[in-house]
Amino acid sequence: MELSSVQKDLISIIIPCFNEEEMVPLFYMEMLEIMEGTQIVDFELIFVNDGSSDETLGEVRKLAEKDGRVRYLSFSRNFGKEAAMYAGLEYAKGDFVAVMDVDLQDPPALLPSMYRTLKSGEYDCVGAKRIDRNGEPKIRSFFAKSFYKVINGISDNHIVDGARDYRLMTRQMVDAVLELTEYNRFSKGIFTWVGFHTKYIEYSNVERPAGKTSWSFWGLLKYSFDGIVAFSEVPLAIASFIGFIAFIVAILLALFFTIRTLIFGNTTSGWTSLMVMILGMGGLQLLCLGIVGKYLGQTFLETKKRPIYILKETDEDLENKSDT
Repeated sequence: MELSSVQKDLISIIIPCFNEEEMVPLFYMEMLEIMEGTQIVDFELIFVNDGSSDETLGEVRKLAEKDGRVRYLSFSRNFGKEAAMYAGLEYAKGDFVAVMDVDLQDPPALLPSMYRTLKSGEYDCVGAKRIDRNGEPKIRSFFAKSFYKVINGISDNHIVDGARDYRLMTRQMVDAVLELTEYNRFSKGIFTWVGFHTKYIEYSNVERPAGKTSWSFWGLLKYSFDGIVAFSEVPLAIASFIGFIAFIVAILLALFFTIRTLIFGNTTSGWTSLMVMILGMGGLQLLCLGIVGKYLGQTFLETKKRPIYILKETDEDLENKSDT
């Protein structure tokens, strides 16, 4: 059989974008070197515009017009990175599919090594893991490490500390991920939950060359809470435990004050202790209600069966316009 007749593997690269007009051209130039230098496979770049308010969509359109390997999806509004990744996985045609951030903190140079590892047949997924957090604010690094310790301690899924969303997966694993159609998505947990054999490649942290991240501290904190709720029921057990302990303490205090009054003939006095008890118990009740409410809210959103995203435009629309 001639070499020219052998069909090449297709690698789909999913790139979520939110207000990244500066980074889109830079990312494309980096990927162009990889695509031109790797002749044994074909590539398609799927940019997912997540309701950007800048010229991100315009930059992606330009790339799609000049390079047939560039495809794009554009949402009707901002649905979040999780929705963008899911949409990209749905539209990817590749034999292997990668998820990458457009900020170049996911080094494109790792892709050839990832591909060779998967082609060996030993693994179903190759992920990227940072070995340091140089350049990241210390408070953010502290909370990130704390999050991994907490979620790995209370969940059956083990999420690797430092692991990025950046990974190359086989088509079988991608299809498995797409079967999880939940509205509240936490991909790091989903990638672990579906199983499959994963290898992690370590690399030093890379700072973005332009623009700024759209992830705020509070946004990351909320995302962390969503991940814990999605993959652990331990917070509900904690709420029950707190309620039980508070009930026992209340009984013991009641017995203590009753016995003291019978023996010493003193009535219980002291507004300070009373207010502390009321505020303490009230706080515990609100905490437990908040935990239960979080789970109830997630369940409420799931039962609505709303779409994970809504498309406004794709590269196919661009092709149709050019044909007319």
